[in-house]
Amino acid sequence: MDETMDKKLEPAQAPEETEEVYYKEMSPAQMVARRFFRSRLSLVGLILLIVLFVFSFAGPPVMHLLGYQWQETQTDLTPTLKRAGYWVDWTDPNGNKVSTYQYIEEEVGINAYAPISASHPLGTDEKGLDVFIRLMYGGRISLTLGFVVVILETLLGILMGGISGYFGGKVDQLIMRIVDILNCIPTLPILLIASAVLDSWQIEAQMRIYYLMVILTIFGWSGTARMVRGQILYLREQEYIVACEVMGIPTWRRIFKHLVPNIMPQLIVSMTLGLGSIILYESTLSYLGLGIPLPYAAWGTMISSSTDPVTMASYPTLWIPAGILIVIAVLSFNFVGDGLRDAMDPKSKR
Repeated sequence: MDETMDKKLEPAQAPEETEEVYYKEMSPAQMVARRFFRSRLSLVGLILLIVLFVFSFAGPPVMHLLGYQWQETQTDLTPTLKRAGYWVDWTDPNGNKVSTYQYIEEEVGINAYAPISASHPLGTDEKGLDVFIRLMYGGRISLTLGFVVVILETLLGILMGGISGYFGGKVDQLIMRIVDILNCIPTLPILLIASAVLDSWQIEAQMRIYYLMVILTIFGWSGTARMVRGQILYLREQEYIVACEVMGIPTWRRIFKHLVPNIMPQLIVSMTLGLGSIILYESTLSYLGLGIPLPYAAWGTMISSSTDPVTMASYPTLWIPAGILIVIAVLSFNFVGDGLRDAMDPKSKR
């Protein structure tokens, strides 16, 4: 008998149990959110923006419910004694001319330049207006102006850039020459002229913000249009656009339904980074007297009212808090924009 027959038959070995691994599918939006929230700077920027919006929009109603009596344009009419001084020229016994600075106390009808107290957490300005409550209302102007201008710039840029990039030819040449002209025009002198025109028209203070939005939009859409045009020039040659053309889909639908959504990541990043620039622009214009006029508050206007060297040195609470809020807002928008740019990059690490 064969030796192999003498061996006992070994029982068949059971197949090894394999552990099943399940992977959860993630949508593109979930992947972008996951990458975004992994960035600490992006989280810091987002949290700071939420705090600024709550401070600006929910702050005044909450403070008034808590018994805070001051409004944006309400002057503290409490008569106070203010110490003032002036130079006195006189001649000493030796015939030398001497100038001395003498102090006097005079009663004024408003509580101007009040120190920090429970009634005024950041004091008052030269007109007796509460600085703390004006910071809240000023944030409303600065943040609202930034968002509205960026949205209008983006919509106008998408429209002009989409038409220019898709049709090309003479339409492209015309729109791009308009963009070149806008880029060559010095913006600040035009804004100075516009401010003088608004003053001659005697535009109300509350309406100047709308004119400022229009002016900033007119001079700001060209960059978005150039970016949209470049992206559409690349995307219009893709197979799915050729298929849409063969299927007889209308031109406007091809542009705004199939081309524009593919460049939304770049547009979102551009809008986020542009918000900080608009806030800086508004602050600069208000500092130069072209923005929201007194007594209405904007962060730039609050700084411009403290340009006197004596006021800046003696009353830092009039301009330092507004400057800090401008820096925080701009940095926060930049942090969020950088985080969105990295999160929407398909080549970034998962």
